[in-house]
Amino acid sequence: MEDYSFGDVVLGTLWFMLVFAWIWLLISILTDVFRDPEVSGWGKAGWTLFLIVFPWLGALVYLVTRGSSMNARHRERARAQDAEVREYVRSAAGAPSPADELGKLAELQRRGILTEAEYARAKSALLEQSQNGAGARR
Repeated sequence: MEDYSFGDVVLGTLWFMLVFAWIWLLISILTDVFRDPEVSGWGKAGWTLFLIVFPWLGALVYLVTRGSSMNARHRERARAQDAEVREYVRSAAGAPSPADELGKLAELQRRGILTEAEYARAKSALLEQSQNGAGARR
């Protein structure tokens, strides 16, 4: 049985962390490459081959050349998923439509509960809110 020194344990841990970081980086980069609609099939194949043949160099070159756009694509996917979830929750909860809300406001104004200025303010806020919601869904 062989004895392991503290240095061997530290070195083994360092190697494990490097391998783990490489696998994480490879998965992140390949996910980005294959999700990017702007990269052609040949481009995807080229990046994949470059990452396999020259692992660390390929990862560094990819991060330098496409790192900022990688982050932007990730944020856009997250924003789109958030909008989809919000729309699903809104539809599942049976949220009233802007037309229903405008009808309620008009009824409150007709009954004299809202003044003309309050009605106009509430109407513009409701329309702005519905436009912002429609912009998030696109």
